[in-house]
Amino acid sequence: MKICHVNLARGFSGGERQTLLLIKQQLREGLKLIVVARQNSPFAREVEKLPCQLITTRHWFTNHKTNLHKRCDLLHVHEAQAVYWALIQNLLYACPYIITRRIDNPLKKQYFSNLAYQRAKALVGLSSEIIKLMQASHPAKKCLKIPSSPINYPVNQNKVDQIWSAQGYKFLIIQASNLLKHKGFDVTLKAARILQEQGCDVHFLLLGSGPEKADLQAQAEGLKNVSFMGKQDDMGTWFASANLFIHPSYSEGLGSVILEAMAAGLPVIGTRAGGIPDIIEHEYSGLLIEAGDAEGLAKAIQRIAGNESLRKQLQVGAREKLKDFDISQTTRQYIQLYAELAGKPIME
Repeated sequence: MKICHVNLARGFSGGERQTLLLIKQQLREGLKLIVVARQNSPFAREVEKLPCQLITTRHWFTNHKTNLHKRCDLLHVHEAQAVYWALIQNLLYACPYIITRRIDNPLKKQYFSNLAYQRAKALVGLSSEIIKLMQASHPAKKCLKIPSSPINYPVNQNKVDQIWSAQGYKFLIIQASNLLKHKGFDVTLKAARILQEQGCDVHFLLLGSGPEKADLQAQAEGLKNVSFMGKQDDMGTWFASANLFIHPSYSEGLGSVILEAMAAGLPVIGTRAGGIPDIIEHEYSGLLIEAGDAEGLAKAIQRIAGNESLRKQLQVGAREKLKDFDISQTTRQYIQLYAELAGKPIME
């Protein structure tokens, strides 16, 4: 059996990292793969390094392959543009496909989007919330939950020492994502202001770039306990530098960066939003607050910062929770799905 993964994203964010992680694990387990990617994209450049065939395209309606259905048994689609590419491939050449959905937004009611989901052999969601939304739109469709898996990053200890020194060896709190409204950076800044007024000796490092940067910097005026660090690629180093990871999103498909922080040994705080409660069990693998609750975030930070035994308790719970998200586990679930839909052994 041969699987074709399709990801046509222009950039390289969490979804592309997760796609690449899955591809690498499937190659390690002996699967034969084809990958369709956007020409000259960072994702395509990463796939070029791997022992699999790469097909590139400039757009979702170009470079459709007449014989792809003979060369692979199933398309595995990983993002929105790829959904349309797979739909056209299916309409032209009857290539079967599955869709992995990573966002917790309601499904579009547009004709072609609806048709693409209807014609999929199966729908996969990263979280319970995503599954609920897909089932609401397509109740007769086979839906199953297969989450993301954490990526382990290398650590530059010299840079860790530099970060600690630069921040005066304070209790460091990081938030890392694109600077978008739904990521809850405004909640973080309000919590930082509360803690500054209370004299709490912590410091927030905000990692990321995006359209909300100027507005957030304006909101942070007068805050001496917040630093905007810009987009960072060496996340292992920043996780190793921090004492706590926070993710106060208003909505979230799953929150793979939370998994990565947990895998790096950090206690975590998240919101009861989207798929985050699939990862964080309150008081067990982390702490949960309500979305938009800056005072609740400030109190949760104070609890963790002032209680070493709680930090250790949450770290132990996180290690247990992560077993459900290990890449070997999630890859096994996908392989079982491929075999079921294709009706033959995956290694055939």
